[in-house]
Amino acid sequence: MAGTIKKSLLAVALLGIVLPHAGWARGPSRQKITETIQIDAPPAKVWATIANFHDMSWLPGVVKTTGEGGNEPDAAKRRLTFDGGAMIDESLYKYDAAEMSYSYRIDNVDVKVLPVNNYSSTIAVLPVEGGKSTVEWRGVFYRGYPEDDPPAELNDEAALKAVGKVYRAGLESLKKKVEAAK
Repeated sequence: MAGTIKKSLLAVALLGIVLPHAGWARGPSRQKITETIQIDAPPAKVWATIANFHDMSWLPGVVKTTGEGGNEPDAAKRRLTFDGGAMIDESLYKYDAAEMSYSYRIDNVDVKVLPVNNYSSTIAVLPVEGGKSTVEWRGVFYRGYPEDDPPAELNDEAALKAVGKVYRAGLESLKKKVEAAK
């Protein structure tokens, strides 16, 4: 019995030492962002512009998109090539034509191009009263530097700012493209 009490006291003492320090080990937190835009066109027309996972002609800066697997989840992969030669490799993991949405993840990106890690995103076309559409682009990711004390260009704010800039530019470009094709 005395041995059991000693072990219990030792365990309590160790917890008293370890638990206060457990909060010190903080890594990056998952970031979330959502951008939307209203487009003066029916949802089917907007969806027709973005439905092909391998067509990113509506995203500014993309000069070439190559890929394979069509719109098949877990088979479709694409490579986006940007002005200046930067590339991002992405894969499709969910596609729902009836709901006019798809979800993808970044498989490979240089954090100097987009300062994120473990990035996934969904883009969806939603109907709005009057035959218009809202496009919602949302993403979740971690900053580009996974350790504590990231440099400014790879911290949470830099990641949010960079992704927000891509989403806003893409949605504004999509709006112009769809509305100009009336």
